[in-house]
Formats: sequence, C-alpha cells, structure tokens
Amino acid sequence: MVDDPQNFLLTLFEKAVEAANPAHCLPKYLPDPPKGRTIVVGAGKAAASMAKAVEDHWQGELEGLVVTRYDHGADCRKVEVVEAAHPVPDKKGIDAARRILTMVEGLGKNDLVLCLISGGGSALLAMPAGDISLVEKQEINRKLLKSGAPIDQMNTVRKHLSAIKGGRLAVAAHPARVVTLAISDVPGDDPAIIASGPTVFDETTPKNALDILNFYNIELPDSIARHLNSAATKPFQSAPESDFRLIATPQNSLDAAARYCLDHRVRPIILGDAIEGEARDVAAQMAEFIREFRQNDLSGDKPFAVLSGGETTVTVRGNGRGGRNAEYLLALGLALDHAPTTYSIACDTDGIDGSENNAGAFWGPLTQLRAAECGLNPQVLLDNNDGYGFFSKLGDLVITGPTRTNVNDIRATLVLQQET
Repeated sequence: MVDDPQNFLLTLFEKAVEAANPAHCLPKYLPDPPKGRTIVVGAGKAAASMAKAVEDHWQGELEGLVVTRYDHGADCRKVEVVEAAHPVPDKKGIDAARRILTMVEGLGKNDLVLCLISGGGSALLAMPAGDISLVEKQEINRKLLKSGAPIDQMNTVRKHLSAIKGGRLAVAAHPARVVTLAISDVPGDDPAIIASGPTVFDETTPKNALDILNFYNIELPDSIARHLNSAATKPFQSAPESDFRLIATPQNSLDAAARYCLDHRVRPIILGDAIEGEARDVAAQMAEFIREFRQNDLSGDKPFAVLSGGETTVTVRGNGRGGRNAEYLLALGLALDHAPTTYSIACDTDGIDGSENNAGAFWGPLTQLRAAECGLNPQVLLDNNDGYGFFSKLGDLVITGPTRTNVNDIRATLVLQQET
C-alpha cells in the first residue's frame, strides 16, 4: 500500500539508482587477471566509483587513471582519479585524456587495458583532434547542448572532433587486450554512443558530423570545418576487437523500480527505457496516455505507476534555470491539469538535472494551487525554460547529490484510484 505518495516515489527513484551502483553490479563482469600488466582507464560520472569497485575485487596488481566530473570522485588507492568539467570540457579533462592515451601506448599482447566507461565520458575524455582548440570545442559543445540535438547526434560530432574517442583509444592500446565495462546512459545501449565509444569501432563518418552541425545551423570555425573535410579524418577501415561488457542499463533500473511497485501492491507499467524527444512534447504524450489508461482501466481502485526512461531534450529559448527533467515535469503537470490522486517524479540517475544541483523534481495534486498561492505562473516559467526556478520556490526539487552512476532519466507517475 502507499500511505505517502511522495516518499513512495522518492524511494522508487532510490531503488532505480541503486540497481546501477557499481559496487553491486560491476564485480561479476571483471575479467581474469592477465599475465602482464593491468592498466585501468576510464571516463564518466561513474568512473571513480567503478574504479573503486575494481580495486575492491581485483586479484592482482593494477594501476591507471580515470576522469570524472567535479565532486564525483572516490577514495581509490591504486587508480588515480582526476576531476574535470562536464558538460562543457575543460583543460583538466584534456590533460587527463592525453595521459590516458599515453598510458595505453606501447603495451604488449599479455597486458590488459580495463576501460571503465559511463555517461558523461564524452565531455570528460576531451582531446581535440588536429589543430582544434579547447575554446572552439567548448563553443561547439555549448551550441549542441542548446540545440535540442539527441545524444546520439551530439556524440557523433564529438567523436569526429576527438583524438581519443570513436575507437581511437583501442587502436592506441593494440596489441594489448582491451576489456570495456560500461554503464549505459543512452537509448538503445549502443556501445558506440556511450561516452562516444573510445574503445568501439565507429561506423559514422565526418560527413555525418557535418550534416548534423549544418542541420542545427551551427557555425563552424575554420579549424573544425577543415578537420571534418580532411581525408585524415576518414573512419578506420578496421580496428582491434575489444571485449565490451554492459554492467548496468536503464532497463535494469526500471525493472528495479517495477519490483518496488509490486512489493507495495502498485501495478507497474513500463513504457520503455529509451524514450526521446522534446521534454514538453514527451510530457504531453505521457499525460494523454495516463488519462486514457485511467479512463479505460478495468481494475477498479488498484493503484498503478507509469514508468519510463531515456533522455529528453530541451531546445533552449528562454533564460531560466532549466534541466530537462524539471521542464518535463512542469509540462506534464500542466498537461494533467489538476488531476486528483496523481503524483509524478522525474529525475536524472546521476543526481544532476542539466547543470543544476538537483536530480529532478516532484509534482503532486496540490502543486498548481500552491504555485498560485506563491504568485507563480507555471506556463510563464515553462516558456522561459525555468523549471528549476518553479520547483525551487515550492521546495519540490529532488536533491540527492552526485550518485556516481548514470543510467539516464527515471520518470514515474503514481495514480491512486481513490483519495488517500
């Protein structure tokens, strides 16, 4: 039973995040130690916690370096942890990427490169190709983030502006064995998209990257235009094979959330782990589904929860403090229009919604009434991309701090058929 809907949804989110905790999900995927050296490298919001899990369960010697977002570090003894900027790369990320590339060069066939990859790795493992400058790459990242481009398109561009992503790390490590342990934060769990696939053969081309940039009308500096049009940036004809192992996925976390629902006699309805689209459009579709399901539900007063994962996008037109989950939830609440006994949560499993300090937010049946009492106009704030401002003023932000994992967003709407 559900006595406290808000606490129920917050705990559901915690269960989803816990399913992707490297301390629990990583150890069983570790390879056997090699005859030679073991070099641990990696990048992403979970990189440090993954390195800690490796250290805690590894039989033998190891060394290495991983790069993670600021404030996402872990207490590792043998693997160095560097913190750098995300989502726009900085010099610390570039320096770490160069050191990682140097570490894996010159290894032999008896050595092992254990690569730990998770969401955020594209920005953190930043090593501009050719004569592209850090400032130029930062500006392209900012423009892509505001464009509304989905993650697969963003990472296609990132791969072709990089000297380490798109399989280039695996090429540098040859002939050493490469085993990649990955936590997926992308729809479809495509290894070539997670952190832009530093150890995965890339089938996209520089022309694909150019087409994406042109589609979003992103003006290119001469260095980037020259690089993408250069014969030197053609994709590899072949690349060393690597052993790629997914240790956590968005579906794993949705399944954990569904089990929590069943334990509390709430019927879970999973709509999918790879839902993409403009946040407010996805919210409108979700509201329509909830209304139709409730209207046609034959189970009487049994509560149900609609669960989904994936990554929405926001085309930024205002100047508010947004976050895709806050934007989605604000749009959903408006679309549901005072729906009674209906409660929603939308959070990013890494604990950071966009660039703010919250994981997401909570919406309940009284949210609009409380907003009116505070003089808040939800539609005006939505139009200004200021979901954060709306929920902050109501005290309904979900703040977890860095979770040190990342399997994308978890969205849940709990519908109680009777008043509680």
